[in-house]
Amino acid sequence: MNFLLCLAALAALCFSVESKTSPPKVAVYSRDPGEFGKENTLICHVSNFHPPDITIELLCDGTELPNPKQTDLAFKQDWHFHLTKSAAFTPAAGKKCLCRVNHSGVSKDHAWEPNM
Repeated sequence: MNFLLCLAALAALCFSVESKTSPPKVAVYSRDPGEFGKENTLICHVSNFHPPDITIELLCDGTELPNPKQTDLAFKQDWHFHLTKSAAFTPAAGKKCLCRVNHSGVSKDHAWEPNM
């Protein structure tokens, strides 16, 4: 009987952790200050999300940047995850660069602001 109660409690705990969805916080920035015509690195840091079902794309003018690098998925004690993806890019006037995050079936674009 105690075994069944423990099993039920464990199942309830797992279900409660899995059922909580936290949307990601997204920061998009460049390694160096934006300068048109000068190669840089576009970085997208995604944090505080759960569950870990997530994809990140780095795009400029609708085309995915080649050879992106992504960190390993990491988490805090409260099971909220974080992840960073980066790729080389060259800013240009009128060029729109962004980070597209798809989390648990919801896709959202986050634009890079060059601050120039």
